[in-house]
Amino acid sequence: MNIKKINAVMVVLLLGFGHLGLAQQSANIKILSPLPAKVEGIDQPHISLNGVWSFRVENGKPATIKVPGEWEMQGYEVKAGEKAVYEKQISIPESWKGKRIALKFDAVSSNAVVKMNGQYIGEHEGGFVAFEMDVTKAVKSGTNVLTVEVRANTISDILSCVSQYAAHTVGGILRKVTLFALPETHVADLDVEVKFDPKYQDAKLHLQALVANNTSGNQDLAIQYTLKDKSGKTVFEKKTAKKSATGNQTIPFDLDIQISKPKHWTAESPYLYELTTSLLNGTQVVQSNIQKVGFRDIKIRGNELLVNGRPVKLKGVNRHAVHPLMGRASDPVLDRKDVEVFLAGNLNYIRTSHYPPSEEFLNAADELGLYVESESALNWIQHHASPIWRHWNYQDPKFLPTMLRANMDNVVSNRKHPSIIFWSLGNESRWSDLWAEVNKTVKALDKTRPTVFHDQTWGSFNNAGSKADIANYHYPGINGPKATDTMSRPTLFGEYAHLSDYNRRELLTDPGVRDAFNAPMVTYFDSMYVHKGNLGGAIWSGIDDTFHMPDGRIVGYGPWGPIDGWRREKPEYFGMKKAYSPVRISNLKSNSNNITFDVENRYDFRSLKDVEIKVMVDGKLIPVTSNLQARSAGKLVVPNASGVFNKVEIIVNDDRGFEVEHEIFETPKVVTVNGTAKALALKQDSAFVYITQGDVVYTISKTYGLMTAARTSGEQVLSKGPSVAIIAANAEDGGKPNVAGETYQNNIYPIKHYEQYTLFATQVQARDDKDSIVVDLDLTYQQGTGKQQFIFTKEGLFKTNYEMNYQDGEVSVYQYGLMLELPLHYDELKWSRKGDFSYYPENHIGRNNGVAKLNANNVYEVEAHGEPVAKAWKDDANTMGSNDFRSTKARVITASLTTVDRKQVNLLATGKQASRTWKQDEHIQWLVADYTNSGSEPFYGSPFTDGRITLKKGDVIKGSMILQID
Repeated sequence: MNIKKINAVMVVLLLGFGHLGLAQQSANIKILSPLPAKVEGIDQPHISLNGVWSFRVENGKPATIKVPGEWEMQGYEVKAGEKAVYEKQISIPESWKGKRIALKFDAVSSNAVVKMNGQYIGEHEGGFVAFEMDVTKAVKSGTNVLTVEVRANTISDILSCVSQYAAHTVGGILRKVTLFALPETHVADLDVEVKFDPKYQDAKLHLQALVANNTSGNQDLAIQYTLKDKSGKTVFEKKTAKKSATGNQTIPFDLDIQISKPKHWTAESPYLYELTTSLLNGTQVVQSNIQKVGFRDIKIRGNELLVNGRPVKLKGVNRHAVHPLMGRASDPVLDRKDVEVFLAGNLNYIRTSHYPPSEEFLNAADELGLYVESESALNWIQHHASPIWRHWNYQDPKFLPTMLRANMDNVVSNRKHPSIIFWSLGNESRWSDLWAEVNKTVKALDKTRPTVFHDQTWGSFNNAGSKADIANYHYPGINGPKATDTMSRPTLFGEYAHLSDYNRRELLTDPGVRDAFNAPMVTYFDSMYVHKGNLGGAIWSGIDDTFHMPDGRIVGYGPWGPIDGWRREKPEYFGMKKAYSPVRISNLKSNSNNITFDVENRYDFRSLKDVEIKVMVDGKLIPVTSNLQARSAGKLVVPNASGVFNKVEIIVNDDRGFEVEHEIFETPKVVTVNGTAKALALKQDSAFVYITQGDVVYTISKTYGLMTAARTSGEQVLSKGPSVAIIAANAEDGGKPNVAGETYQNNIYPIKHYEQYTLFATQVQARDDKDSIVVDLDLTYQQGTGKQQFIFTKEGLFKTNYEMNYQDGEVSVYQYGLMLELPLHYDELKWSRKGDFSYYPENHIGRNNGVAKLNANNVYEVEAHGEPVAKAWKDDANTMGSNDFRSTKARVITASLTTVDRKQVNLLATGKQASRTWKQDEHIQWLVADYTNSGSEPFYGSPFTDGRITLKKGDVIKGSMILQID
């Protein structure tokens, strides 16, 4: 293929936009030849070069390396400025003789020089995008040696912050490598554009191809197009008029074809047709290409984005390409799994932060149904997170070629995918004339999609007047959605609802912080949903960004995803799923004939007749259907259902094989106290108070006002408490030196928590009130004074009331309440609670009813290196216990700690209290909290921060607890 000739044709196309500077800047457009399905005279027109390659640092000893892959994730170190040399021996099939032979690299980070048999072929700057090299003149019969010289930390890496962001050098051949053959006269470029009629019933398929004649003679050429539907039925078969191409000429072919009532492609109904493009040289088919086509168009109307003429609400996450052991290298199985996992989480949109995605990811998005924002690899240009801009001038034109290249390669590599609905020019950067030029270039290359630029569209920070088609704002508060209705453009929340991550020690201590994210997430998205100017948004982030280096280090930004690097669902995944659910069900009502629910259909296109609705009344399945249209509300009626029931369960399933909503309506159960009458006895001397309650004996110090022991039949049950505890908020991020928060590391540890240090009791009074024994305590703490009351009833209950007057400096509070200490063999937690949702999956730490084992694990680092501890995230464990055992359970009704021989301490809670248990100092600690919040993540805003408190001198806290010891 004659690249210069093809580029010249592309420049002519751009010149039609009347912008000479743009055309000049864009003169080096690099096309990608569509990979052929068939080539005349060849059985296999392309060969994968993935696998084992020879690898060495320049002038070093050769070793082996896996491609695709990062070199550092495979144990190799290549310093900035050094060159890594990849080599692979390849054999060219005999049938390829006389053909054009090319190499396609899907991604090399960050600079690649390609040689074949020692002959220089070409160079490419920029990671995460595909590029192509013609090696026809350099190959020979027999064995050939392909050499790729790779440097990392070059200008494209610096402008994208790729290595800085990953907290290690991201270098290597990151995505697949393909060797392929083309006829001397071949399809050099192919573009498909869909144009609907005003009613979106019929469509015109505009087919544009470039054919390169690399022979010296004239060729009579034509293209035949065949479109088939999903069942294989032919929709049309059309051939262009013949054209004559002179020697070494590239000529365009344009064809418009009318399609009657094609099925639309949307994220909700991702219907794909198959287009076969056959190049005819004379009467002979010399090349055939096959690609998927979706009938989909994108328009902007005022401050709304329309897909196929209808407004959409984007429900997404930011996705980094990441795996703990592979780093940023691509794996097709993992790419598809990510699409499947996020679809099942009720997402319809992915922002590919902060670089373009792999072809395999986009293929899966096309097939399964996800909207994609493909972002160029440009990041933090004139942003405090990239300190080089304190020295460099972000408006210097010398950076423009790299900025243009990153965006043009993104468009050229990925424009054939219907899942991509807009292009992101770059992330969290300051708008300038350079970005304006980039925006014009992208819009010239692709007239069918809008652009977005990730700055701030209001306020003073990082707001320099972006002219991208879609406005953007990162991390708005609860009033942000309302503000979008004042905007003239659609406003995307490109990053919002940042998951807890930087409060790293707090998260290691109490994974329940993650469950506390979920209800505010639903509240927040409900606000986004009702404001039409709010296009939607992408939660930060999608997947934990952690890298398990071969030398034992763990680095990255850490656990900020609703799924972890191993692709296990974390607690926030379910909250995200609930927030993004396309079907909302509430307000059950019943009479003698039927049961009704309020139902809201939040799909953008689908009627509820397209989903499966299952209703079970006390276990009996009753089929239910609804014709409720998209973006509307109504009633769902369950016919022939008695008004008397104990449990109604309703499940809504998407026809793509995942559950979108699940609700349970139950008759509330009355909590009863089981037990027989307990004999009570009070004894005291000058130093201690002794209370006997059945088989349980409690000992209380008159000097310190503390319960020093509780024993049943002589065996210790409580070794400390109940005592007042104030748990301070903790936003410690690990302390590693950084410029932008990339502080995740091995040496981050959970926090030990203790009760208030009691100095002494100023008064202890014990009395026998016949049906109960009461002990009143006046206490002096290190941080204040207070009163505590113990009540022992003949029903076997142990009640504690407390009040503390805080007398120390200001402290931000995470939790406060009463804390107990039990022997280590009380290692099974059981609870019942009224959670934020009526239904939780069985593997969720926040489920309404559950049992969790301590299962402490001697993991003395931030997480186990190299592999997950358990199959389910809830069962991962550190020295404090499993995630399930040590996480806060909010709004508990009952909870208990049990030994293997079924000795038990029961909590009878108010339904407003929280329970948290963990291993510490070789005992079980139990906090019964009268106050708890969603943790100390510094990126949180309202509604995630709602309810946070700060204790000041003179503030009073109080609460109570009821225990039963069996």
